Amino acid sequence: MNRLPPWLIDLALVAVAVADVLVDGQDNSRVEFIAGGIACAALLLRRRFPLLAFALTLPASWMLANLAAPAIALYTLAQRTSNRPLLWGSVLVTSIAASAPWPPGHALDQRGMVVTFAYSLAWAGAPVLLGQLVRTRRDLSARLVEIEEARDHERQLHAQAVLARERAQIGREMHDVVAHQVSLIAVRAGALQVAATDPDAAEAARTIRRLSVDTLDELRHMVTLLRAAGGQGTELTPQPTLADLRKLLDSSGIQVELRGELPDELAAPGQRTIYRTVQEALTNVRKHAPGATATVSLWHDSDHFGVTVTNTEPTRPAVSLPSSRHGLVGLAERAELLGGSFESGPTAERGYRAVLRLPR
Repeated sequence: MNRLPPWLIDLALVAVAVADVLVDGQDNSRVEFIAGGIACAALLLRRRFPLLAFALTLPASWMLANLAAPAIALYTLAQRTSNRPLLWGSVLVTSIAASAPWPPGHALDQRGMVVTFAYSLAWAGAPVLLGQLVRTRRDLSARLVEIEEARDHERQLHAQAVLARERAQIGREMHDVVAHQVSLIAVRAGALQVAATDPDAAEAARTIRRLSVDTLDELRHMVTLLRAAGGQGTELTPQPTLADLRKLLDSSGIQVELRGELPDELAAPGQRTIYRTVQEALTNVRKHAPGATATVSLWHDSDHFGVTVTNTEPTRPAVSLPSSRHGLVGLAERAELLGGSFESGPTAERGYRAVLRLPR
């Protein structure tokens, strides 16, 4: 179902507000009509300037008994902001304006003013509550979409991890069994070629040895692909290095600041470990600290080099997502294989920090 265009909705709301002013405007003065007209026209500004539109309806709330324009302005303001003090302050101001005596010299008894203020407070609070309800529903819908995307991403990562383990197992079996036997065939064929006295037998042994060597080369290449494969479509891509770090930060979906730099002559395993550490840390920030910002600090000295990834306090509550909880364990294992260390934990500012330290 197609939604109505915004301009048509705005015109309809202005028409309702104008009708409200005209229905009760038989005894209105010129000043009161001007205030009502300003309030109705202010609704055209409600999408871009909701607070200004609300402020322009206050004179009409004071002078007239109309309900439409101030209520629409309050609803729009509540739908566009989550500032609770501002919203309830607006409700209070509207209630005071609606219950204040007009004309200024007109006196009301104290009991009548209290009753009028109570009714005005209920009338002004209703559109604010409705606007907050609509805003909450919109935010929840956006969060549900985000959760579904995160779950899809998690399922893809899990499928890739399973595929990588299976291919690594196949690679190990091929290397341990097939490659060993083909190597023995090549060695035996080489020995037969040297010892054979019949030219035909020597040529056959030479052919067997050549085919065995070619098979070993292809087998080693296949084992390398199987062990390096992390998922569909990525088998033949090169392993990431520090040169790919900026692209990783830009595509992380998080506001990230990169500080420092590392020497270009670092070995490839160290560069890959730095990259994987940053990748896992940013993934954890997105999963466990929604709305947080991160800082990636590269550092080095004469003996060591590493990276520190720190994120701020999340601005939204984290959603519980399925996780294997092996990411940080894998980073620690990578660091230990290179003779380094990996540490992580919360910060005093309610954020989180991950520190990788490797020997040069």
